[in-house]
Amino acid sequence: MAEFHSLTPTDLTPAQWHPFLVGAVAPRPVAFASTIDAEGRVNLSPYSFFNAFSSNPPILVFSPANRVRDNTQKHTLQNVREVPEVVINICDFALVEQMSLASTEYGKEVNEFTKAGLTELTSELVRPPRVAEAPAAFECVVEQIIELGQNNGAGNLIICRVVRAHFRQDILLPDATGIDPFKLDAVARLGGDWYCRASGASLFEVPKPNRHIGIGIDQLPEHLRNSDVLTGNELGRLANIESDALPTPAQVEEFKSEPMVAYLMNKYRADAPELKKQLLQLGRELLAEGKVAEAWKALSIKQILQFT
Repeated sequence: MAEFHSLTPTDLTPAQWHPFLVGAVAPRPVAFASTIDAEGRVNLSPYSFFNAFSSNPPILVFSPANRVRDNTQKHTLQNVREVPEVVINICDFALVEQMSLASTEYGKEVNEFTKAGLTELTSELVRPPRVAEAPAAFECVVEQIIELGQNNGAGNLIICRVVRAHFRQDILLPDATGIDPFKLDAVARLGGDWYCRASGASLFEVPKPNRHIGIGIDQLPEHLRNSDVLTGNELGRLANIESDALPTPAQVEEFKSEPMVAYLMNKYRADAPELKKQLLQLGRELLAEGKVAEAWKALSIKQILQFT
């Protein structure tokens, strides 16, 4: 059993608690928010307390927290109180250093677009400009601002309704029905100076269980459920199968004639523990390849059960 370091937030100062919160609740997408004040001065700043909360109505929420250091409030928050509109630009890897630079605490008269070397693009339905270099941007009207407290580090939820959205053509799926995650090359915030990049080998798929009713881990055969070889992820993948999709004894028997299975059963027929180990490993490899039905067949071969 793992050991835990347990904390009560009120026992710590905001500066002590903050790194634990943002370090563990990660990665977080970044709202690269452009706003203007009543005098028309533009501000651009990133916020990682951000996410999408509704698709109909289309609602995005981000939170410029009061500064932990001195409890002052961000220009973004001041601006949306004066002009309740914002463009939430999405940051990709190509933009991350300029986005970070825009978080510098410049004076209210300073335009972060200029400091970060970014291009203002006129929005269509709201007054703040959007970032031309961003792969996606959401023009929003501010529906509500909810203060979560008055103390250092207290959040201010800015609830935004999307009225117009822009997606760069090169990040779309071929049929333009959504976003290709490999082309988006998204970044997200962690704790301290750390970010992560959602690209290449870091992207993986997990089939949605709501497409069918999986049997659940509690219904796995005991030799699989109590295996010291299979991981929790692998058990979860095995358990996300409908009962009528489980292999029949005849299908398992037929699978034993597959070249790799036949080879293993012939090679290790005199070494029962090793055969069990090899069949379990084969099942894991098939799962890693997304071949769940074949993995089930490999893991249902009687030899595994007999030598458990």
